[in-house]
Amino acid sequence: MFVHLDLGWMSHPFALSSFRITDAEQIATIRSLGLARVRWSPEKSEAATSAPAPLVTSKSMRLADVEPLPPPTLPPPAARERGAPAKSVATRRAAVELCQRQYGEAALGWRQAAEQTRHDPQGAGQSLAALSRALVDKMLGAREVSIRVLAETAGDRASHALNVSVISLLMGRLCGMAETDLHDVAVGALSHDIGKLDLPHRVHRPDPDFTSAETALYREHVAHGVALGRRMGLSPGALLVIAQHHEHCDGSGFPQGLDANRISVAARAVALVNRYDNLCHPTQLSRAMTPHEALSRLFAQGKNQYDATLLTSLVRMMGVYPPGSVVQLTDDRFALVDSVNSSRPLKPRVLVHDPRLSRDEPLLLDLEGEPSLGIRRSLSSPQLPRAAMDVLMPPPRVTWYFDTADEGDAAAAVVAGTRH
Repeated sequence: MFVHLDLGWMSHPFALSSFRITDAEQIATIRSLGLARVRWSPEKSEAATSAPAPLVTSKSMRLADVEPLPPPTLPPPAARERGAPAKSVATRRAAVELCQRQYGEAALGWRQAAEQTRHDPQGAGQSLAALSRALVDKMLGAREVSIRVLAETAGDRASHALNVSVISLLMGRLCGMAETDLHDVAVGALSHDIGKLDLPHRVHRPDPDFTSAETALYREHVAHGVALGRRMGLSPGALLVIAQHHEHCDGSGFPQGLDANRISVAARAVALVNRYDNLCHPTQLSRAMTPHEALSRLFAQGKNQYDATLLTSLVRMMGVYPPGSVVQLTDDRFALVDSVNSSRPLKPRVLVHDPRLSRDEPLLLDLEGEPSLGIRRSLSSPQLPRAAMDVLMPPPRVTWYFDTADEGDAAAAVVAGTRH
C-alpha cells in the first residue's frame, strides 16, 4: 500500500512522508506513531494477488482505519456561515494547529542545518536535501495543495527560507515543472541566502539606506553562498539558484547581469518569490507592503525584470488579494482575506468583522456566493479601526506553508492570526 503520513517530517523516522510499504517492520513503526488513521492511494499501490491475513501486534492491536479518504464535501456558503459555525471554527483551528506544528518542525530542521554548515558542510547539505525531499513529497503526494498563512515573528532567516521555498514550489507545480526541477527549486530556495552566514548581521537584508560599501558587502553573499554550496555537495541546479537568485531577466540584476536566456527556470522562480517576500517583510517594518501591494508592485514595475509566465502564475496562485490581506468590503465592513478563489480572484473567502455579531469569532464569508458584495480596497493593518483589529488580529508578519485538502477544509488557503 502507498501511504501518506499526516505528520511533520521530523515526527516520524521515514525518509519521506509518502511511500509504499514494503515490510512488516514499517507497519510496526507506523503503529508506534499513534495515528488514528493512515491515508493511502489505491492508484499508487500494488494490486494484491490474494487477501492478506490481518496483521496484528503482540497486543493484538490493528493498524486503525486504514482507508482512502473521500474528497471533502463542503456545504453551501450560507450553511458554513450560519448553520455550522462551531464545527467550521473547530475544524479550522485543528487544521491551523497541525500546519503550525509541521511548519515548526521544518523551521527547526532548517536552523539545525544552517548551524551544521559551520562544522559539517557535507552533513548540512544532506540535511537540506532531506528537508527538500520532504517538502516536495508533501506537495506531490496530496490531491490538493494550498497555502496556509501563519503568524510569525520578524527577522527569522528560517521563515524567509521556508516562505521562498513553499511559494516557489507551489508556483513550479502550477507551471508543470518536472520533479527533478522541483527538487532543485527546493534545495536552492532553502539555501539561497546561506552565504549570509559569512557576513556581518547588519548587511543580511538589503536596505535603501546602505552606503555603497555596505551594498557591495551585501552582494558578496551570492559568491559566499555558491562556495559554501559546493562544500555542501549541492546539485548543479541548486547551485545555479544560489548563484542567480538576484539576476533579472532584463540584465539589471547582480552579480553577473545575466539576461533571461542565461538564467535557469528554477532561479527565475526563486528570484521572483524572494523579491515578493522581501517586499512584504523588509528590514524596517514601517516599509512593509501588504501582500496585495507587493503583488501590485511586482506586476506594475517588475514585468521586465521577472519571468512573465512565472509572474502571471504567482498572481493567479496568490490571488489579486492574497491570503493575509486586510480589505474593506463594498458594504464598509472590514475583513481579512482567508482563501483564494483561483477562478474568481476578486471574490475570495474572507473573515469579516461584523459589529452586530459576537466579538469572539469573525464571520467566515465566501464572496463568490455574494453577487452584490465585493472588495472596495486593500488596507494596511494600522488603518483598521480598533474594534476590527481586536477581532481580525492580522499578524504583523506571516509565514506561508503547505496545506492540503485532507488536512484542512479544502479551501485554497487559510489565515491564522496571533499577536506577537
